Amino acid sequence: FPIMPKVSMKAGMIQPKIGKNRKKKPQFVVEGEDGEGPITFDTYNTDSDEDSGSSESEMSVHGDEAPGKSSAEDSSDLDEKDVIIDRFSAGDSSDNDNKEEVKKVTTKSKNLIRKRASLGDVDEAKVKKLQERVSNIKNKIKRQEEYKKLKEEKKKLKRRRVLDRKIMEEELGDKAPEKKKPRTIETTREEDLTTVKEDDIEVKLDIETDEFKDYFGRTYEPKVLITTADNPHVRTLKFMRMLEDVIPNSVARWRNRSSVKKMCKKAIANGYTDVAIINEDIRVPNGLLLCHLPSGPTAYFRVSNVKMPKHLAKRSQNEITSHRPEVILNNFTTRLGHGVSRMLAALFHYDPQFRGRRAVTFHNQRDYIFFRHH
Repeated sequence: FPIMPKVSMKAGMIQPKIGKNRKKKPQFVVEGEDGEGPITFDTYNTDSDEDSGSSESEMSVHGDEAPGKSSAEDSSDLDEKDVIIDRFSAGDSSDNDNKEEVKKVTTKSKNLIRKRASLGDVDEAKVKKLQERVSNIKNKIKRQEEYKKLKEEKKKLKRRRVLDRKIMEEELGDKAPEKKKPRTIETTREEDLTTVKEDDIEVKLDIETDEFKDYFGRTYEPKVLITTADNPHVRTLKFMRMLEDVIPNSVARWRNRSSVKKMCKKAIANGYTDVAIINEDIRVPNGLLLCHLPSGPTAYFRVSNVKMPKHLAKRSQNEITSHRPEVILNNFTTRLGHGVSRMLAALFHYDPQFRGRRAVTFHNQRDYIFFRHH
């Protein structure tokens, strides 16, 4: 609409009219204040030949004379008055959106409060009292029953804290206090002086001259020999077969009571680039020895919590395809970690086949290397 003088007005009614050389004309009728006559706002499109052909939106203000006042006085009153037009058609959409957002927030907070009320009266004092009572019960069966109740109350208390936090975030919005970060080994770890920097010239020289420069230069394809300790048991053999499926171009063989030195010499003669030896203790695999051929290095890893694919998901081990996997190495930031990551990467082919959607992850955290094939 064109710029108009300011007029204070009340909400009125809409009366569409049709005039000469005009299309459908909605008319906004507004009652004036202090004895003034009604004010009408007309919007219409002109179709006269004198115009340039484009339809223009116009608005006219018509004020009926109030009893005892002339039109000149009426116009002067209009100039002196403040015209405040809060919302016309341009502002309605944004206001509706804001109303919908407020409605969503209120309904969400109401649902959270309803869930909070369904938990009943649960507090820390009640849980502590129940815990003291359980520890003093001598009857085993009765103690087990009370212990189950204690666990349920602890779950409710934990759930209530989560809901209280969500309700506070919904009510305060951006003013809500920040969520507390847990105190872990990683957050409290002191900065390591041996952390590798990207622009370190010494590290770049080490990379260009280490034992894996030929692999990263793509001068050969890795070939891995996988074996076990003497007299392996079922779990160790299954772990060996799993590594054979995970690592492409790898071969699993029985050790046949030969020494590591003798076995490495035969592996070099047969064109192997790496040797992996699985150690076991109490019929469970507990160690992995990696030897990079022909001139090292050699690393020994302690193995724990070995889980086969059938224990992780519904898919069986037979569904693993023969595509070369993508290798993901996370958080190897120190000089030692940098060398270990290059050693682990050298076991796999440098050209992954992404169509197979296979990935092998080595994640370094809390002085552990977590391995996952997915």
